[in-house]
Amino acid sequence: MFTDPKLTGYLRRALNHEMAAVQQYLAHSALCELWGMDDLAEMFKHESKEELEHASRLIRHMLMLGLVPNNTQLPTVSATRSLREMWLANWRLEADIIHLYAEASQYCAKVGDEEAYRLFAELLQEERHHLQWVEAQLTALDERGDQNDR
Repeated sequence: MFTDPKLTGYLRRALNHEMAAVQQYLAHSALCELWGMDDLAEMFKHESKEELEHASRLIRHMLMLGLVPNNTQLPTVSATRSLREMWLANWRLEADIIHLYAEASQYCAKVGDEEAYRLFAELLQEERHHLQWVEAQLTALDERGDQNDR
């Protein structure tokens, strides 16, 4: 089965990114547990599950196209020492995937791949919500004026 190489690239990059997000959110959950912030730890666990669900949808689409979803090039988790650094790392993570999904959905629309377009467009909307959540957390941190935000 022929698969558009550019689409294949988008799918592989997206899967790498989603798996990196799972890894990062789980690491941040563990950090929050160590800091005694159990509610925030649970929120990050929930986020990791959402990102894993995104990865699952990408894998299903890849398998449908006859592609093997064997990505192993995950970036290093952002080392953070404070909530501010954590939220900024998560902001960068979400902003990067939004850019990728916007580009991928535009490409799929251009080449007429409706199914891939729908997948990327749906993921784009969900990631925009994630980014809004992260931005709200950063705003709340700023409003509290925490110097030592841990």
